[in-house]
Amino acid sequence: MLLADGLRNAWRLPDLRTKLLIVGFILVIYQFGAHIPVVGVDPTALQQLLEGQSGGLIGTLNLLSGGAVRNFSILAMGVYPYITAQIIIQLLVPLVPRLEAMQREPGGQEKIQRYTYFLAIPMAVLQAIGQINIFGTLGGAPIIPGFGSDFLLTIAVIATMTAGTMFAIWLGELITEQGIGNGLSIIIFSGIVAQAPTNMAQLLTGSTQPIYNLILFIAITLLSLIIIIIIYEGVRRIPVQYGKRVRGRKQYGGGSTHIPLKVNAVGMIPLIFAQSIITFPAILVNLFPAGPVRDEITRTFGNHQGLLYWGTYFLLVVGFTFIYTDIMVSQQNLSEQLQRNGGFIPGIRPGKRTQEYIQRVTRRITLVGALFLGGVAILPGVVDLLNRIIFPTEAIAGNSVASNAALVIGGSGLIIVVGVVIETMRQIEAQLVMRNYEGFMN
Repeated sequence: MLLADGLRNAWRLPDLRTKLLIVGFILVIYQFGAHIPVVGVDPTALQQLLEGQSGGLIGTLNLLSGGAVRNFSILAMGVYPYITAQIIIQLLVPLVPRLEAMQREPGGQEKIQRYTYFLAIPMAVLQAIGQINIFGTLGGAPIIPGFGSDFLLTIAVIATMTAGTMFAIWLGELITEQGIGNGLSIIIFSGIVAQAPTNMAQLLTGSTQPIYNLILFIAITLLSLIIIIIIYEGVRRIPVQYGKRVRGRKQYGGGSTHIPLKVNAVGMIPLIFAQSIITFPAILVNLFPAGPVRDEITRTFGNHQGLLYWGTYFLLVVGFTFIYTDIMVSQQNLSEQLQRNGGFIPGIRPGKRTQEYIQRVTRRITLVGALFLGGVAILPGVVDLLNRIIFPTEAIAGNSVASNAALVIGGSGLIIVVGVVIETMRQIEAQLVMRNYEGFMN
């Protein structure tokens, strides 16, 4: 009831209503662009590819592109090159002293953001070439006949897809600046939601076990939602005490509060990063001549099957969770802020010891969030293994939505959906509270 009242109040406010309309309008523009195919695409070859590879690399790229891969549109790469560029820059910042110093300077974040945009362009060119080649390998026929041999066609396709990526990035930034929520996450969220009905229909009509798949899908979704919300909202409170200060006849400070450290402080960002990196080997290897090594990497990382793939994916998610959390905590400089305001953690010396204590506690609780994210990420692999145990006589293609209930939305997709909804609702609530309306998230 409170949620409905909150949304109703948000719609009544002219400026907030304008922000919501801007988000909706930009998503309509994005979906319109997602239906404009790249020049020279062979529809028959593309259809055969999608029918045989409804999950795996195709599903991941379709997720990151907001659903644009299914038409191989001008937005087929989505914001994936930009995400890859972000990963590279964020990993370089603590390693390169000049970048680390630049980040602390006034206007340094804007410069690093500009470098990320510049790096996204060559990453988009590389992905365009690799994505077209790997799609041809997975589908058994080139989806753009003449690509690589026809110079003008090749240049036109690469330029169009690169421009489409930069356009998608611009739309995402526009949502962030003029609308509500994180624009890039909302674009990915819209693609997941748009694909869900089609995937559900495929699960029920394309399988020999529709009742089993339906029950499994409901169980996975409900259980995942409950655990996701518990982990997402989990907080460890570190007590903070403020010293008393006397000025004239008045006494200031002396109160106590706490620092809320979240179990999952980085949300779904590690999943998006890990999905971006896990697709990179299959894309990169297709830039080189055919051979047994290329075929093996394409089969493992292109079809998203096997212990090597799922193990690598799990480690990437866990690793990115720790890396991104450490970066975020170090950027906040909590110990300096406490010392500047006269605060301290009882039993811990201010300064370096406080920072080490906060980092130690953060890493300990992050372990729970990291293992949870990793477990959700490999959920389709677990369901595929379960299907093979229960139905050993049936040929079950683990990369197909029709045979894997976890691929309808996907564990990663569920976290992204829940995360985007919670963060967007919080921003709407903050706007309402600023205008003396009652919040609805508590």
